[in-house]
Amino acid sequence: MKFIFEVRIKEGHTAEEYADVWVRASRIIQQAPGARGTQLHRKIDDPRTLIAIASWESKEKRDAMEGQHDPAVAEIIRSAAPFCDIRILGEFEEPEWVVMPPDPAQR
Repeated sequence: MKFIFEVRIKEGHTAEEYADVWVRASRIIQQAPGARGTQLHRKIDDPRTLIAIASWESKEKRDAMEGQHDPAVAEIIRSAAPFCDIRILGEFEEPEWVVMPPDPAQR
């Protein structure tokens, strides 16, 4: 499953500041059972808007991680509060199937 949220950087701060916080928290969170990686993307026409995508083996694994209060992660996330607003977009199931165009290198 995917857990997706939007980050809006406040005036006077940068996406790079948030990215530092995000990497520090992700290093810890990604050690949890079922974690399958994270990605942080910057919006093309608005560098103050980011989208974060965390991949998990299942919703249950992510919920279990959330249920384990990690004071280090909480402190890292709290440190970002002054310079960004976070809006959770939701939890999304993996698609039942994915159609990808053929790799041009293999034609």
